[in-house]
Amino acid sequence: MERNTKEKYYLLEADDAIAKLDSSKNGLSEVEAQKRLNDFGKNELREKESDPTWKIFLESFKDPMVIILIGAAILQIVTGSVMESLIIFVVLILNAVLGTVQTKKAESSINSLKQMSVPSAKVIRDGQKYTVSSTEVVPGDIVLLEAGDYVPADGRLIEAESLKIVEGMLTGESEPAQKSTGRLIEESSVGDRVNMVYSTSMVVNGRATYVCTRTGMDTEIGKIADLLENTDAKQTPLQSNIEVFSKKLGVAIVLICILIFGIQVFRAYTHPTGVEMKTVILNSFMFAVAIAVAAIPEALSSIVTIVLSIGTKTMSKKNSIIRKLPAVETLGSTSIICTDKTGTLTMNKMTAVEYYKYSKDAESIEVVEEPKKDSVDLENFNSEDMLNIAAALCNDSVIKEDGKEIGDPTEVALTVLADKKGYISDRVRDIYPRLQELPFDSDRKLMSTYHKINSKGIMITKGAPDIIISRSSKVLVGSQVIEMTEDIKNEVRDQNEKYSNKALRVLAFGYRQMDEGKKIGIEDEDNFIFIGLVAMIDPPRNEVIEAVAKAKSAGIKPIMITGDHKTTAVAIGKNIGLFNEGDISYTGLELDNLTDEELDKQLEKISVYARVSPENKIRIVGAWQKKNKVTAMTGDGVNDAPALKNADIGIAMGSGTEVAKEAASMVLVDDNFASIIAAVEVGRTVYSNIKKSITYLFSGNLGAIISILFAVFAGWTNPYTALQLIFINMVNDSIPAIALGMEKPEEGVMSMDPREKNEGLLGGGTLQAILSRGVFVGIAAIVAQYVGMKHSPNMGVAMAFTTLLLARTLQTFACRSDFRSAFAIGFFSNKYVVGAVLICLSLLGLVLLPPVRGIFAIPAEYSMTNLAVSFLIALISVLFMEIAKAISYSKVKKLRAENRLDI
Repeated sequence: MERNTKEKYYLLEADDAIAKLDSSKNGLSEVEAQKRLNDFGKNELREKESDPTWKIFLESFKDPMVIILIGAAILQIVTGSVMESLIIFVVLILNAVLGTVQTKKAESSINSLKQMSVPSAKVIRDGQKYTVSSTEVVPGDIVLLEAGDYVPADGRLIEAESLKIVEGMLTGESEPAQKSTGRLIEESSVGDRVNMVYSTSMVVNGRATYVCTRTGMDTEIGKIADLLENTDAKQTPLQSNIEVFSKKLGVAIVLICILIFGIQVFRAYTHPTGVEMKTVILNSFMFAVAIAVAAIPEALSSIVTIVLSIGTKTMSKKNSIIRKLPAVETLGSTSIICTDKTGTLTMNKMTAVEYYKYSKDAESIEVVEEPKKDSVDLENFNSEDMLNIAAALCNDSVIKEDGKEIGDPTEVALTVLADKKGYISDRVRDIYPRLQELPFDSDRKLMSTYHKINSKGIMITKGAPDIIISRSSKVLVGSQVIEMTEDIKNEVRDQNEKYSNKALRVLAFGYRQMDEGKKIGIEDEDNFIFIGLVAMIDPPRNEVIEAVAKAKSAGIKPIMITGDHKTTAVAIGKNIGLFNEGDISYTGLELDNLTDEELDKQLEKISVYARVSPENKIRIVGAWQKKNKVTAMTGDGVNDAPALKNADIGIAMGSGTEVAKEAASMVLVDDNFASIIAAVEVGRTVYSNIKKSITYLFSGNLGAIISILFAVFAGWTNPYTALQLIFINMVNDSIPAIALGMEKPEEGVMSMDPREKNEGLLGGGTLQAILSRGVFVGIAAIVAQYVGMKHSPNMGVAMAFTTLLLARTLQTFACRSDFRSAFAIGFFSNKYVVGAVLICLSLLGLVLLPPVRGIFAIPAEYSMTNLAVSFLIALISVLFMEIAKAISYSKVKKLRAENRLDI
């Protein structure tokens, strides 16, 4: 058999489809099945090969900042400074290793989710029933389905009995689709092909036989997976900011180095000192390299990676697996969260919440109510007894001992209702077994079952309220049966309308006595005794109302995008606080009729989109991105994958398809909206901590540059050796910078609006903090060199080095908050910062040991008195930083009070 991916099997009769596939109702032979398995391959989606470890490792060296450092290291080798270049290369390799390990850990987490289940399939081969791995199903196989099965491959139905299938993973529809076997007469979309079944869908009711038409990448899901391979992922805001920042920094450093090199050579040329020009040029070049080393925060890439990894670990504890490291920070800048309804905002569990019997007001049912321990009396029952017994008996769903629910979600809700009220469904069904049935179909909108109850033949019917009400001639009131008048019918209809207005799904129940032994037919579905109504809904998760409120207070707009009906979506939206007065909703069809300009005008008012297509989702995400808003998108189905990849951050559900997970930056293990908001808080904290680390690193580097430039123009000795600067930048500074990455969330982190997408790393007051603190560090080093030079030039260098190191170490406390003082925060509230400072002080002590100090150009006469002077100068500079911070904070508070600042 040749591969045929264009045949429209839904337009063929079932027998013709079997013939086209060179099969029969007895199935393929084992030999033919094996041959087709070899020809078509396994029935599985092609997984995009992950990059080899070596390639992930080398990707780390493409960063502009890293390239600059590699250039500096090569220059160090050329000029003979092998030790300095070796240190640079060691740090760069360490950063690459960290990034590679994190990427591989994320892949491992995703793989563990993939291996949670490997479904099997029931097929007919050689006229016999076999159970095989779903990966071994081939085109032409005759496949058997029953409630609880996953559809292993696409196929054309041959037989179907009360078949309902959930195709949400493919179509986005949350409601089970009613299936039939008849031939369609015109081309239809996937969701309207009622005689076809599709891979990954789940059977919730009935049973069926179908002939497999396509497997693996030829299935509808495979086609979407194939499209995804051609979609490029977007850069995150952090990646973009670091790339832009690195390029600008690189240009600035090169210009400064050229300027200083030129000044020194020009000065030597115009004011000869007797030193050969060749030596002057070499010394000036080395000095320029020292400036480059001082300016570039060599450990920045490593620190950003480590801080993001810390955020990843924190998020994993909050049920979020990060697949792409920069996604940690992206969450913190998210302005828009486009979220699915079912399972994310709601429990994904249809639940009976109210029921109604005539002459009684509607009664609510506690959603989390536990089943009663003692069952009720089944011999003498009233209208409430009958309603619950009917819910248990006219019902095909099953709840197994292990809690697994099999069947239509609506019927499962009825079974749970009966159990909650003490009418244990298994016991009721044992006492009153089903003797006959009329299965539900979409034309009648009814289902009937026949039982022998208290020695009487009883037919119980459930279905659409308008049909049950119109066909009822009597009504059960308490234990009495009375005539069903038009007034009573109208009262029941009014109650049904109230339920419908609240977007509740309503089923009505009726019964009638039948002659014992009579075979029931659809003509008997009339002349009912009306029992009551049961109203159901997929209720919101308990924690989602608080999560939505928290999102809004953080300046984040949550938007519901669902395949469900608009009325239901809006009702849920109102219930959880997502849809408020003045908000509007659109269906996918209504959205298609809007121009881009019209959508842009309405965009900020739309809180709910219903009955949407994959194309609609991509358009919604794109509309927000045009407004420069960082947009997150949740999804679980293959149909969600393109939008997940187009969003700034795609969030896949842990229970979703592998295609969705592969397209996403993050996987939500518990499928819970509240977990997204918790992850946003972590993301904001991570970004804030990265900026604290950047402030710490660059203010220290700026201080070094200021002191070097001052020495150049003052005619002093170069205050630092290249090794001293590399030691501070790559060893000493790294430890406090990482510790700052472990700061807890600042007070009010979730009460501020998200930062703007185009806000650079130096925005939001960061540049001002770097400049002010850098000036204080620079002045401290200059003063220390001046004091040391009174003894000797070498002592000046030693004093400048130790003071620079101490000032940069102690300013760690000042960098813990942009506005709050170290005293207000508490020195010991971050034990990692305290530990980092102690380690840095210990490293300085190690450098000052006699066997080591010579390597760092510390003269033998450097004493504890010199160290004390350096410490005092450094401490004073940090106190000035705190004073400047307090002044700045007082101005902010004043502007806030005048409503002139919104932060």
